[in-house]
Amino acid sequence: DPVTHEWSDGVASTLLRVAVKDNKSGSPDNHWLVFDGPVDALWIESMNTVLDDNKKLCLTSGEIIALTPQIRMIFEVEDLSVASPATVSRCGMVYMEPVALGMQCLIDAWISSLPSTFKPEQKSKLRGWTEDYLGGLSLVRKRLKEVAATQDNALLLSLFRLLDCFFEDYVPSESRKP
Repeated sequence: DPVTHEWSDGVASTLLRVAVKDNKSGSPDNHWLVFDGPVDALWIESMNTVLDDNKKLCLTSGEIIALTPQIRMIFEVEDLSVASPATVSRCGMVYMEPVALGMQCLIDAWISSLPSTFKPEQKSKLRGWTEDYLGGLSLVRKRLKEVAATQDNALLLSLFRLLDCFFEDYVPSESRKP
């Protein structure tokens, strides 16, 4: 609390406490914490002590949580533009070129995330139309000049987000039956 300066745990420190308690009570299980989202300069720098050989989380309250060898962390981020070289050097990096990823996995993931009210034949038609759309991307690449450079996978994901807006009415909820 900024007014009273009273400390309360966040999601990461709470999950780390549970994992440490579980491992110290004799459990041999590995615990994986996955951080997915944009990197914030403040919290990523506070992770430096977790990422180095000390493996200790130093909270702003002054408390230190020592991690056990069974705790693993994964940071799935878009970029590390606000991370310092010290933080980057402590992390193992796996970079996927958008071209190497391909489009089929994006299509498969989107089709599987469609509302349950979509019938298999509707999903099949959507898959076919999406693949036709991909063929049209060659027009963008060969004959048109873009104001801002884009990646094919970003254009495809934008299409999916637009379509998802139209499909909102088909998502089952307690108050609405599609």
